[in-house]
Amino acid sequence: TATLVHTLADHSDDVNCCAFSSSCLATCSLDKTIRVYSLDNFTELPYSPLKGHTYAIHCCCFSPSGLVLASCSTDGTTMVWDTGNGQLVAVLAQPSRSPVRVCCFSPNSSHLLSGAADGSLVLWDTQSLQLYKSGSAKDGSLVACAFSPDGNFFVTGSSCGDLTVWNDKMRCLCSEKAHDLGVTCCDVSSQTVSDGEHGSRYLQTASCGQDNQIKLWLIRCTGVSDVELKYKCTLKGHSAPVLACAFSFDGQMIVSGSVDKSVILHETTTGNTLQTLSQHTRYVTTCAFAPCSLLLATGSMDKTVNIWQFDPKEPCEANDFGNEPKVAVVDWSEDDVSAWLCAQNLSDFIGLFKRNNIDGKELLNLTKESLANELKIESLGLRSKLLQKIEELRVKMTTVPPAVPDEFLCPITRELMKDPVIAADGYSYEKDAIESWISSKRRSSPMTNLPLPSAVLTPNRTLRMAISRWLERQQG
Repeated sequence: TATLVHTLADHSDDVNCCAFSSSCLATCSLDKTIRVYSLDNFTELPYSPLKGHTYAIHCCCFSPSGLVLASCSTDGTTMVWDTGNGQLVAVLAQPSRSPVRVCCFSPNSSHLLSGAADGSLVLWDTQSLQLYKSGSAKDGSLVACAFSPDGNFFVTGSSCGDLTVWNDKMRCLCSEKAHDLGVTCCDVSSQTVSDGEHGSRYLQTASCGQDNQIKLWLIRCTGVSDVELKYKCTLKGHSAPVLACAFSFDGQMIVSGSVDKSVILHETTTGNTLQTLSQHTRYVTTCAFAPCSLLLATGSMDKTVNIWQFDPKEPCEANDFGNEPKVAVVDWSEDDVSAWLCAQNLSDFIGLFKRNNIDGKELLNLTKESLANELKIESLGLRSKLLQKIEELRVKMTTVPPAVPDEFLCPITRELMKDPVIAADGYSYEKDAIESWISSKRRSSPMTNLPLPSAVLTPNRTLRMAISRWLERQQG
């Protein structure tokens, strides 16, 4: 259950967008300003409001680390701001000078995407602050965009109704007519789901539009550059165009806001309506979940932003990791790691860790090199703080028996392999399990879903010997 805990009423015109980092909330408006608030008490930061745009601001977004904020405007620019002091870092002019409607950062913060009213879209390099790649939608204005958790592709929505998937080289991978009267918003969940038929894993995507509907889609990469976009279902409940939609960080909920002035919380798995919020007095234009999902912000043409807090007994509650972990750290799930990050005041990293599938074992294996080079955490201070917390975990688990190395587990059964074999996809499996897989399913890889060019299985004697040595060390 969501309860209204605060209302912000500082903007003098329509609120167009709101965005969370782990410690701040940013809002932008037709009044040409961006306002930034602390989540501790919802007070405005000393440098707020940010001023620089000469026309209405349509969208704002934080980088995954929360150290940088981007905003885009009718003035044809995307501006980059330092969230530490509010200083303007860069003004990125859309090459066409068309009004910029939407912007978002890639999961590793290496690129910033901007989409404009003329259909042009640009990937900016955030290090050099120069144009990296550009492209264009075939029809309509670009009004929505969202990256996949791994950053390998992004989704855009246009005013002509198309939902389009692009790779990070700005190549169009696939496109579907999603909403007859135009897309207004889209989002990609950080969590994968099964199609329930073949055990394939899909990314869940939401879109909403002028047709009063929210639609769920499943995206699956079927090759290096091939993507399948599959319609799943339609969520109903609004009686007017739906202007905003967003997934909760754990993918369990979708929130939507509409011209009918209402906000609806939907359960992702069933599509059921969990709650309807009706406090806004004009169109609801934006909705955003905080990284830990305990807070929700909704903005409206009534010039206000409402802050909602969820009952801590809901599934989005962060587990209590203040004491000793209830299970060994190496056995933590990705959600356990997210909860631990929240408890350590490190929730800025939740999205990044989930996109990189950091579970307990991966967490304990992180080093200063992997944090800098693989996860692209640029701040030395943040890396040091994170490493210190991880080292504290390592100290706590010194007496915990080591987990079975993941490479010793069969990807199908998740059990220690006794007779490992190498399949044509290059992965090792328990012989009985992969033989059963090949005989009972279409001949595809359990790991990649790509066709297996051959059914030949080769004994992996090296892996079998390694497993035997590991077992001897545990017994000795």
